[in-house]
Amino acid sequence: MDINVKTIKFDATEKLQDFIQKKVGKLEKFCDNIRKVEVSLKVVKPETALNKQAALTVSLPGEELYAEKVCDTFEEAIQESLAALEKQLIKYKEKQAGK
Repeated sequence: MDINVKTIKFDATEKLQDFIQKKVGKLEKFCDNIRKVEVSLKVVKPETALNKQAALTVSLPGEELYAEKVCDTFEEAIQESLAALEKQLIKYKEKQAGK
């Protein structure tokens, strides 16, 4: 599985990069044919509290899953996006098993 992290108008710290790699890597527990995961991070409206946006796109054979969350921290936004993607991956696997 290939994990690609894009940051928009800022540079992610090494700690944040490691956090993303570790957390996103756990998606393989839910589905073993994930080709790649795109993680896009950006700060929306810097003057507000809830301004860290994480958008994750998971590429599967014949399908793409997407989740996006805005939270206080990038870590929180990533975890919430991953929780949404885990539900989508479970549905995807059930759909594949039914074919």
